[in-house]
Amino acid sequence: MRTFLISMITVWLINIPIAMAQDTEIQAYEVIKEIDSVEIRFYPSATLVTTSGGGNFGKLFQYISGNNKSNQKIAMTAPVYRNESKSEMAFVMPSSVHKKGAPAPKGENVAVEVTPPRYVAAIRYSGYTNSSKESLHKKRLLETLQANGIEVTGIVEILGYDSPYKFYNRRNEVMVEITYTN
Repeated sequence: MRTFLISMITVWLINIPIAMAQDTEIQAYEVIKEIDSVEIRFYPSATLVTTSGGGNFGKLFQYISGNNKSNQKIAMTAPVYRNESKSEMAFVMPSSVHKKGAPAPKGENVAVEVTPPRYVAAIRYSGYTNSSKESLHKKRLLETLQANGIEVTGIVEILGYDSPYKFYNRRNEVMVEITYTN
């Protein structure tokens, strides 16, 4: 029993740094302007794999694990997109997959979408996300945009950047597409 406990503690101590470190590609964007804690960003075109209807993370994870028409494994990237009601979710494909084209999905309610270039406004917050934090930051985001005469053209999205196993320096965002002219 003592040997088993020592083995388990050793495995746990070895894996903590792995779970806490994150070496994932982040979707590219350019910060155009900052207004208080809101960033106005430009996002170039990207490829998203989307799903809805429940079990969303599992469906998307199966897709990147090779359950696609090419049986291609695809690296996990950040952020993960969710709509406010949490009924829809999307994974961003790595830039290399965007350039050559994402494989067609096999799974039910899974689709590949290429987004056009767009302007968004985003507000960042830390810690584990929840409905209360999302609501608070959505309100701040929309109030800041309204006070500065910036038109909202899309729906509010919740973005998560970190694995559930990352405990410190977590990154979350509330984001919305906008009409923006320099």
